[in-house]
Amino acid sequence: MMIVPFPAGGATDVIARIIAERMRGPLGQPIIIENIGGADGSLGVGRTARARPDGYTICLGIDANFVLNSAFYSLPYDVLNDFEPVLPLATGPIVLVGRKSMSAESLSELIAWLKAHPNQASAGMNTLAFRLVAMRFRNQTGTQFIIVPYRAAGSLVGDLVAGQIDLVFGTLTTHLPLVRAGRYKMYAVGGETRTPLAPDVPTFTEMKLPAITNSNWYGLFAPKGTPKDIINKLSVAAVEALAHPTTRSRLAEVGFEPFPREWQTPERLGALQKADAEKWWPIIKEMGLKAE
Repeated sequence: MMIVPFPAGGATDVIARIIAERMRGPLGQPIIIENIGGADGSLGVGRTARARPDGYTICLGIDANFVLNSAFYSLPYDVLNDFEPVLPLATGPIVLVGRKSMSAESLSELIAWLKAHPNQASAGMNTLAFRLVAMRFRNQTGTQFIIVPYRAAGSLVGDLVAGQIDLVFGTLTTHLPLVRAGRYKMYAVGGETRTPLAPDVPTFTEMKLPAITNSNWYGLFAPKGTPKDIINKLSVAAVEALAHPTTRSRLAEVGFEPFPREWQTPERLGALQKADAEKWWPIIKEMGLKAE
């Protein structure tokens, strides 16, 4: 069973289903996806922590679940010590999108409008990680807007299309189809370089916002105590899945970039976790950001 700590249909669910489908070959059995949403993913991750460490329960989570939540919540598990890293899978950039009727056509125009109309715009966020990005954006641009928390990306997308909210920080995977359909605008994308899926959209770095360079990473984890030979078997199966041309094509179509082959090890995922904890936990504490 592969636990996805978010409702079905979101970016994490999409990558889980792509990877699980291709892992069934090398593992010799299908992988059932179980979506366990709630508390910014901590409910599903907690279920993983309590599972029997026999290799039959794994979790496909993101940096928010396995790093950031520890700074937001008092958790009944230790994100760095209660899991066995299996493999870092891919990254996916964050994006800033806005309702179709917003008068601003570019990020520069949007920032100018927000400065001229403090707290007159609302921005939806379906995870605390995106609230962190939004607050850093406000601090770096000197703007003010209302942050509206959501439980799931689906309802947030519906409200943005309907014009009930003005802006959203979210994943490229979630929002690209609606941007392409002309339902709303994309102002900027995270990451160090522009995405080939939206080559006309600038990065935050290009727009002189170096603090907003975020890309989410996605990885596989197992409960603490899962034997090393089982971790290796799962890792090999995931590496094989990522190497398959169909998998790579499907991931690229929805905005994911697999990690380089040399990064696809349990050790690299553990190191990525620790590095992000050292980076983000002090920032979150300094900003005083708490769960609502």
